[in-house]
Amino acid sequence: MTINYMSGAEAVIQALVENGVEVIFGYPGGAVLPLYDALFENNQIKHILVRHEQAAVHAAEGYARSTGKVGCVLVTSGPGATNAITGLTDALMDSIPIICLSGQVPTHLIGTDAFQEADTTGISRPCTKHNYLVKDANMLCDIIHKSFEIASNGRPGPVLIDLPKDIQLSKVKYKNKIFNTKDHKQIKSSDLDMDVINKVAKLLLQSERPIIYGGGGVVNSGPHASKLLTELVNILDCPVTLTLMGLGSVPNTNKNFLGMLGMHGTYEANLAMHHCDLMLNVGARFDDRVTGRLNAFAPNSKKVHIDIDKSSINKVVSVDYAIVGDCKEVLFALVEEVKKLHNQNIKKPKTKWWSQINKWRAKDSLGFKQLGSNIKPQQAIKSLYEKTKNMDTYITTEVGQHQMWAAQYFGFSKPNHWMTSGGLGTMGYGLPSSVGVQIAHPKSLVIDISGEASFLMNMQELSTIVQYKLPIKIFILNNEWMGMVRQWQELNHGSRYSESYTASLPDFVKLAESFNITGLRVDNINNLEATIDEMVNIKGPVIADIRVEKEENCFPMIPSGAAHNDMILSSEDNNKDTSNEGLALV
Repeated sequence: MTINYMSGAEAVIQALVENGVEVIFGYPGGAVLPLYDALFENNQIKHILVRHEQAAVHAAEGYARSTGKVGCVLVTSGPGATNAITGLTDALMDSIPIICLSGQVPTHLIGTDAFQEADTTGISRPCTKHNYLVKDANMLCDIIHKSFEIASNGRPGPVLIDLPKDIQLSKVKYKNKIFNTKDHKQIKSSDLDMDVINKVAKLLLQSERPIIYGGGGVVNSGPHASKLLTELVNILDCPVTLTLMGLGSVPNTNKNFLGMLGMHGTYEANLAMHHCDLMLNVGARFDDRVTGRLNAFAPNSKKVHIDIDKSSINKVVSVDYAIVGDCKEVLFALVEEVKKLHNQNIKKPKTKWWSQINKWRAKDSLGFKQLGSNIKPQQAIKSLYEKTKNMDTYITTEVGQHQMWAAQYFGFSKPNHWMTSGGLGTMGYGLPSSVGVQIAHPKSLVIDISGEASFLMNMQELSTIVQYKLPIKIFILNNEWMGMVRQWQELNHGSRYSESYTASLPDFVKLAESFNITGLRVDNINNLEATIDEMVNIKGPVIADIRVEKEENCFPMIPSGAAHNDMILSSEDNNKDTSNEGLALV
């Protein structure tokens, strides 16, 4: 019997196909030419040529985050791999499933300082969920298959596979994927501790001041998890708040949604968290930008934490009850238990709690005054939302003030439509991420809400956008500052604006035109909505230069290291202590 062998590179590509890869983002180089040769002969995977390897990973993140699939990246050795590190760290922090294939010098040259050699596995070890250096061609297929399981199971994350060139050229027998249910076993409803589920359900029904706090884990768990979370909120008539990464997992139109919480969260969300008697954390990791000062975080509450990653339990905040499992499985069990108990009339009324929350809501912490002809950045985002809310709109962002304004003023009614860099806070994320989103959703409206400083970080991806005819809209809130840096310098460093002013910006309209992209500019509030309409209606890519109020600050704000009840509501707000306001009602 004749055994059909193929090259290692061909085996890699076939393994990608078997694992459902349809798109790969990459940039060629000498150490991965065998892989590119195998791709050339393959018609099942579409390759997207980016202009920088960091952008390749961000594009794969956008693809993964908006589809729920594993994103795939291909980079060469040395600088190709090191350029990808920022993206891999970003994916690790935000739990995004990525497979990164990196080229490496031949095995006999490893450790000799060969041309474009780097210790990629050593460098990437703290930046990935797992990594491999393949030294045995016979292990190649098994490693590729295993990597997809690791990336997508449990808490998702990036996996890097370093592929020496001689391994790619070796002859191997292809091995099909073996599905082993014992590996990376998901915790199902039947595996959960129903005694704990019962206790948590009773607490939710009997507490007087509960709050539910959802994070990116709900989004990662899939659309059904978001539906279950919304159902739980509605059954309990309980206030709910979401982290930056969790936006969309409960519709922004839900009457119980208090908005985002944390450093730039709403007044009502943060004070409800501070004064609750029960806090249910679903799929969030108690990030410092959410908790504020730890010893003052929800100080008088019982705490429950649902998370798929056991190591996240009690890592930052000690909790009274922990439930380890996939959010959708735990929420399903919890909803069923609440329904069962709800029929026994043990639910306590939340009238006083909602009365207090509505008083906090009345503060209108996201209110602003649009005076004169200068465009307030808040108004720019609100107008963008109003013009696009009835379309299938996906939003990516860079990092900074514009990111926070987008989170505050753009409403998300469903998950997987909001792509932003949360944990690492990576400037330059939004533009390449929008490439991945648009590739995944070619008929949808994809908008990168950007700041002019962040946009400059990865603006070379305009070339990628043009090459693949992607109709991405780039909505730049241009205040000619590194806005968040300037804000912190104003509030914390005596307005000493050290190196935060961008003094040599390009003409964004001319820049757009140099790429054969439509460029628009608006600096008057009276023309804002017409400009947004024009941007949305143009069939191809657009750069919209939105000249906004230059020194507008992003509020509300919890100062770094402060508690939730120590918020700054505006530049004129000198009385930050709101801790006792309205407590007579609860």
